[in-house]
Amino acid sequence: MTVAGLVATQLKVIPIRSLPGGLGHHARIASLEHTMKGHPEVVDYLKLLLRGELAARDQYFLHSRRYEDQGLMALYERINHEMQEETEHADALLRRILFLEGDPDMRPSEFAPGKTVVEMLERDLVVEYEVRAALAAGMKLCEEHGDYVSRDMLLKQLQDTEEDHAWWLEQQLGLIKRIGLELYQTSKIDKGHVAG
Repeated sequence: MTVAGLVATQLKVIPIRSLPGGLGHHARIASLEHTMKGHPEVVDYLKLLLRGELAARDQYFLHSRRYEDQGLMALYERINHEMQEETEHADALLRRILFLEGDPDMRPSEFAPGKTVVEMLERDLVVEYEVRAALAAGMKLCEEHGDYVSRDMLLKQLQDTEEDHAWWLEQQLGLIKRIGLELYQTSKIDKGHVAG
């Protein structure tokens, strides 16, 4: 006898109607729910968040290259790192939307990049504040619809936004106010880059 044959002879088919205590009703509902993975309102909101993460990524991308062009290598490295994290956030959202059987919108939201060091830091901070508010609203929506996996994913992104991105940007702008822009920029030049 084959393994498949052995398994088939040991399986016992139980009609859903015969499950005790109304479990048959719950089994039928569960099988119907499996066909629709994501609540449309949650999926649409995740798509909106994805567009925001793509815009944040693009803004960080541009800003990092502007810092590099100005020889501010410490800022280039930090903002390039932020761009990579925004890409990871977008990837997580994209994967979740696909898992929930949504159709992702890969067009970044509009963004207004800065040109000077202060403008770039300020505009990045504005983006992080907007992302923080959007993530908090998204977590609430996910809870309302019982999508705790999406909520937990958004919570991780919120922690990155508050504890890393926004905090660092606030710190940099505070430094500029305390020590002045010229001294701040001097502190962000890679000495090896200047000599080489």
